[in-house]
Amino acid sequence: MKTYVPGDKSISQRVLILAALASGESRLRGLLHGGDVEATAQALRLLGVALPRIPSDGSELCITGLGSDGLKSPVQDLDLGNSGTGTRLLLGVLAGSQIEATLVGDVSLRSRPMRRVCNPLRAMGAHLEHLCEEGCIPIRVDRSGPLRSIDWMSPVPSAQVKSSILLAGLVGRTKVVVTEPRQSRDHTERLFAEIGVPTSIRNIPSGHRVELTNPPDIITPLDFSVPGDVSSAAFVLAFAALGGAGVSVTIDNVSLNRTRTGFLDVFSRMGTDLTIEKATFENTCEPRGSITARSSKLHGTEVNIREVPAVIDELPIIAVMGACSEGRTIIRGASELRLKESDRIHSLVQNLQALGVEVVEHDDGLEIEGARRPLKGQVRAFGDHRIAMAFGVLSKLEGANIEIDDPKLSDISFPGFWGTLDKLTQAA
Repeated sequence: MKTYVPGDKSISQRVLILAALASGESRLRGLLHGGDVEATAQALRLLGVALPRIPSDGSELCITGLGSDGLKSPVQDLDLGNSGTGTRLLLGVLAGSQIEATLVGDVSLRSRPMRRVCNPLRAMGAHLEHLCEEGCIPIRVDRSGPLRSIDWMSPVPSAQVKSSILLAGLVGRTKVVVTEPRQSRDHTERLFAEIGVPTSIRNIPSGHRVELTNPPDIITPLDFSVPGDVSSAAFVLAFAALGGAGVSVTIDNVSLNRTRTGFLDVFSRMGTDLTIEKATFENTCEPRGSITARSSKLHGTEVNIREVPAVIDELPIIAVMGACSEGRTIIRGASELRLKESDRIHSLVQNLQALGVEVVEHDDGLEIEGARRPLKGQVRAFGDHRIAMAFGVLSKLEGANIEIDDPKLSDISFPGFWGTLDKLTQAA
């Protein structure tokens, strides 16, 4: 059976921001109509951008940008809700914009670390004030002088940190260099290339380096279609691999960006029968295509620290697949999971134990002994959309009886998630 997933959350937020900063009209299609993206869109509206409501069907949206120096100080706080991506990217934009604004968010977002973004921005000369707890939002960005150039060594691979610095350099028109221990997601670099912003990208002995040398005065508008979110696709593919959707499922028009598809290697090691086909015609910076998964007999695997940056968002569903596989699944080097919408290591361990799965918690990961039986019990989403969806996949398998306390959290990144699983179940 063929199906689709909503637009990529990471790319949707980036193209909205770049369209707002462009000089002229951008035409965007396939935007995710979800909680995080709408929070970023509303923040841009408060900054003066005439941004229409995001279509729920992915149809075209036209945005007339204000130019890189056209944003206005908002008359109220910018509430980013649960969006860590939106918050960190906008901190970079605001740092370079010479305006005043305060960023706030929900309880979960207020607990997420912002120091890793604020430190390089402050080193560039940005004035950032933590209004409550140091290193967390709410954060006030005050007017500052011109930003200084920076050569930043990031201690961990983070696309959000890298993108925040790049956006500050773009808007503040100053040179920036970011080096990571390993390459993180490269959506910002690809979109920069799409609008003619030159970056130098290369591997060096200390890691992966991105350099923005000559930021342009004028940012070119975008004409862009957002591919389906491959992280959302992971849940559907896992459902198919676990036998929940009959023989096979094919997801069309999904992102095949190599910095996002590391989980497919893990799925394959676990025994998932996969077929990946790239689109035969592409005129976009983001590769896309189709992925087919078939019902498979799964076995445990090990995910190590070098793989983690490329699979960080898919680790919850990998852990859940491990609970239904033969043998042991080990995830280590993933302490970053504790800093997401929830402490995902704790959330996974608590819920798997509630379902009777044998699991060991580590500071940087967990070990799961496959149950190979229908699971039953009550689980908590912990305010986290990916935890809700991971256990949602389990709940829809034959013989399972699992109750999730807040299933609607899936709307943050995958509106229609439950309907998609129901449709696949009925077609099985």
